[in-house]
Amino acid sequence: MRTSRLTTTAVAVAVAAISVLATACTGQSEAGASDDPNAKTTINFWHGWSAPAEVKAVQDNIDRFEKAHPNITVKVSGNINDDKLNQALRAGGSDGPDVVSSFTTANVGKFCSSGAFTDLKPFIEKSKLDLEKTFPKVLLDYTQFEGKRCALPLLTDAYGLYYNKDAFKKAGITAPPKTMSELADVAKKLTVEKGDTFSQLGFMPNFHGYETVVSHYMPSWNHAYFDENGKSNIAKDPAFAKMFTYQKKLVDSLGGYTKLEKYRGTFGDEWGAKHPFHTGQVAMQLDGEWRLGMAEDAGVDFEIGVAPMPVADDEADSYGKGYLSGTIVGIAPASKKQNAAWELVKFMTSDTEAVVNFSNGIRNVPSTLEALKSPGLKFDPRFKTFLDIAQHPESSTSDGAVNGATYQLTLQDFGYQYEKGAVKDLQAGLEKTAQQIDTDIAKAK
Repeated sequence: MRTSRLTTTAVAVAVAAISVLATACTGQSEAGASDDPNAKTTINFWHGWSAPAEVKAVQDNIDRFEKAHPNITVKVSGNINDDKLNQALRAGGSDGPDVVSSFTTANVGKFCSSGAFTDLKPFIEKSKLDLEKTFPKVLLDYTQFEGKRCALPLLTDAYGLYYNKDAFKKAGITAPPKTMSELADVAKKLTVEKGDTFSQLGFMPNFHGYETVVSHYMPSWNHAYFDENGKSNIAKDPAFAKMFTYQKKLVDSLGGYTKLEKYRGTFGDEWGAKHPFHTGQVAMQLDGEWRLGMAEDAGVDFEIGVAPMPVADDEADSYGKGYLSGTIVGIAPASKKQNAAWELVKFMTSDTEAVVNFSNGIRNVPSTLEALKSPGLKFDPRFKTFLDIAQHPESSTSDGAVNGATYQLTLQDFGYQYEKGAVKDLQAGLEKTAQQIDTDIAKAK
């Protein structure tokens, strides 16, 4: 269900924990482990899933692995966030994890550069696993950093636009918006004011809104977070100024920051039945593929439509792309059973049947090229939208950095200030933010 969907606070905690970990990793050499993967052994797998259906899907996958590898027993520990994971990686020991997973793709740069996750290159080469023939390019990009591969993708999240078809019909709207100007027009038509609040909001644009964060907006514009020298590009690439200008204008046109924030305070929990899209409080929602199943489970009383997120007006020919992220999996550097651990990593990430079954159980997008076109996939026809987004050549994810998600937090914090009017000069604000990003990265090296 969830992958990299952490709150700003949770990401900050994870970044801090990884920073401490960077000086504490004392795992085995890059040559790999010396354990016999065919010997009878037990390995520990730590993951972050917690919902009953998710936990069952994980265990089902482990059961398939143990059947194919009867000599390896896997002890599973769930509901492990990055903070707990990093504490265990620092401590090491026989009770620590051998195989680790994380929902935070933004921290791969830190995982790889600090040695928090083991370099997988020796294992991949020994297994003759052809990465380019196995995984989509974007997924390969976000599981490595500066040429060091310390993780592999384990299921994908693709973000699109959900819309209330009943609300569309009532407003006389016949199709979902394809450009950002169309999104603004449709959002205004769908907004129904009620005194100093709303009975229905077309779209919640605020950066504190569920999933409407900078990194999820940006794929609608062709952009680059960093230049060829690794310096922040946000003040030089016009895409960022265009996005912030658009978002602020949309906030103002839908009632203003203060009014929208007051309305946002009435929303239910993001993961519960009272999510504002489920209740009809918002008519359109930027979200990942998991939302479809959650909305159906919540028993919504309207027909749900799914489409790609609209794109910049001058990039209309790229419609169909979107933001991608996903669960990553790797090997703990302190593990004394890295060869056995690799067998599990390889199985879970590259075995087509395993990936398909896990995708069906978790309701995430498959992470291999073969699984994406497998007839074994079981999904609502609307889910195909996300399969297409995952395979679109212009879909993108956030760039990696040596200090993980820190630069995204800095940019997001700027967004909070700009949308509420605390920053008057956008270009000057972007330049100051870019300087801060560069300073933080320099300190982290």
